[in-house]
Formats: sequence, structure tokens, C-alpha cells
Amino acid sequence: MSSIVLGFQDIDKTKLMVVGGKGANLGELSKIEGIRVPDGFCISTEAFKRIIGETSSINELLDQLSHLKVEDWDKIGKLSRKIRQIIMEVEIPSNVVKAVTHFLSQFGDKHAYAVRSSATAEDLPHASFAGQQDTYLNIIGKEAILQHISKCWASLFTDRAVIYRMQNRFDHSQVYLSVIVQRMVFPQASGILFTADPMTSNRKLLTINASFGLGEALVSGLVSADCYKVQEEEIVDKMIATKKLAIYGLKEGGTETQQIDPDQQKTQTLTEQQILKLARLGRQIEAYFGCPQDIEWCLVDDTFYIVQSRPITTLYPIPEAETQENHVYVSVGHQQMMTDPFKPLGMSIFQSRRYLCFSQQIRNALCRRNRYY
Repeated sequence: MSSIVLGFQDIDKTKLMVVGGKGANLGELSKIEGIRVPDGFCISTEAFKRIIGETSSINELLDQLSHLKVEDWDKIGKLSRKIRQIIMEVEIPSNVVKAVTHFLSQFGDKHAYAVRSSATAEDLPHASFAGQQDTYLNIIGKEAILQHISKCWASLFTDRAVIYRMQNRFDHSQVYLSVIVQRMVFPQASGILFTADPMTSNRKLLTINASFGLGEALVSGLVSADCYKVQEEEIVDKMIATKKLAIYGLKEGGTETQQIDPDQQKTQTLTEQQILKLARLGRQIEAYFGCPQDIEWCLVDDTFYIVQSRPITTLYPIPEAETQENHVYVSVGHQQMMTDPFKPLGMSIFQSRRYLCFSQQIRNALCRRNRYY
């Protein structure tokens, strides 16, 4: 088949510019022994480039967009809306339709699929772009899938995605979109696994967030999730949330939010055995990619499926150490959240070496507790 559509087995990290960050990571994940990834394929960025390149009105609007600033909310909204509308009206090239039809016939025409956006500026080590483009779940039928492929292309120009690129200084005309079409799994539970604790940056403390149903409820902030922490094959902390809602797939396609039975709301989502099994999978994936990972998972009949993995971009980098002894590092990343400028006294203290010094007593205590690395 045409290289404009690629199965996961034909994708690896070298194809970032062809299938985007999410697609490249899914291709790599599918190659890890023992890691289950739902079958799927990617419509490459070539299809998107063709639509943009052959539509002069889009290029004119992109040129106008490039001259705007983040503060120009109204103008950004109007231009972005026009671009999305044009993309939705453009006919999908016949070779793309033919290739998609071929893959669907292999995986099952009647099966439900997730149609997911994968931009070339996405899931990168220095900028995740998580949630900036759209994903559509439980889509059934070729025509519906083709329609949602166009919706994914258009979602590259939602207001939030455009503004995020501006803030991170990405050229709109140099970011391309691939679309992932992946067989749906309908989990009893799903969630996110961080192979380094996102709150403390402890690389040895693994954190799992889990809730019932599809993971959309968790990532959208609809529900609170259980939180489990694992260190060295031991569950060291558990927080069981009250989970009142869950999102489930419908037989006819699409999803709905359902109330969880009151007797189940405070039930632990994963068993201890499942928590430790998932933690081991997380460490395996981390070892493969060579850095801490933010992993999306689903649980179906006691089998874990991995539907995404990306580098954790919020961890402070660890400097090279000359010895193997314990070290204490101080992150000053909190300055990003400061809403007011430093006063002269504050700036003086911040720039002083004394600000970075701990007393020997505190240093020893932290090392004994093995909390920072």
C-alpha cells in the first residue's frame, strides 16, 4: 500500500516528521516485547501537507496568523475558525481514502476505533503539547472515520493549539498533523502512570492514577482518581478517591458519562497485584525509551493495554555527578508560577549562593530519607 498510510509495525522514532510524536511513540511501543498496544495505523503528514499546500486560502490565513501576538485573542479566534472550516470542506484525497479502506478491511470494518491527532510538534522531550489537538473515541464505520480524520486535521488550528504554539515559538506553517486510527478497547479501568513522581520529581517513586471506564474522564478533569505510589516493587502509599462518574463507550458509537453505583464509588480501582504489574510495565517502557515516561493505560479483562507514552517534560534535569554518593538538588522551577516581579531584595537573595545551601544537618536528613536524587 501507499506510504501515505502506515501500520504501527512500520513506524519507529525516525518517522517523527511522518507520523508525529504520538504516532512515532506508538510505533516504538508496539515493538517492546510484552507490551500490548491496540492495533492501528497512521495517515502520514503528507496528506495534511497536500491539503494545506493545494489550498491557497489557507496559506494566506496562515500568513496573517504569523503576524499576530498571543494577546490578539479575537483575531486569533477568527482566523483559526476560518482555517478549520476550510479544512473540513476540503475533500480527502482518493489515495488516502483507498489506503484507509484497505487497513479497515484488515482490522475489521465494523469495529470501533479511536481517531487521534498526532502533530510533529507533540510528545517531544522539551514540549509535550498534550491535549492541544483533538481525539475522538468509539467511531464506527468508514464514512464516520473519514469525517473524523478531517476533524483531527482541523483541530491543529483550535484557538488553544495556535496560542500554545505561539507561546512555544513554533511556526504554524512548519507544524504538520498525522492522524492515528486505532482499534478501541473498552476498559474496566484506565489512567495515567508516571515513572517519576510528578510532585517531587523523585525518579525512584512511580505514581499511578486510576479510575473506572475510559481515561477521557480522568484527563479531562471530570473525575478524581485513585493515586498509588510504588517504589522498588513495594506500594508505599495509596489514596482512594470517591469516583462518582465514568465515561463508557456506546454500542452505536460515541461515549456517554454514567453515574457509578454508590457502593462502588469508594472501591479501589486496581488490586495490589495489578498495581505492581502495571508498575513493572512502566519501568520496562521507561528503560526502553531511556527517560522517565508519562504513560496512558487501559485495563481489559486483567490485561493492560498501553495507548500512549511520552517523556515527562516537567522534571528538572539532573546534573552529572562525580561520585556515586547521595546528592541534594534544588529545583527553582517554581519561579515560572510567580505572577509578580522580584523585589530588589528578593532578587539579591535568589542570585546568592547561600540561597542554594542547606545546613549539613538538613542535607544528611534528606539523604537518609532517600527522597531526592
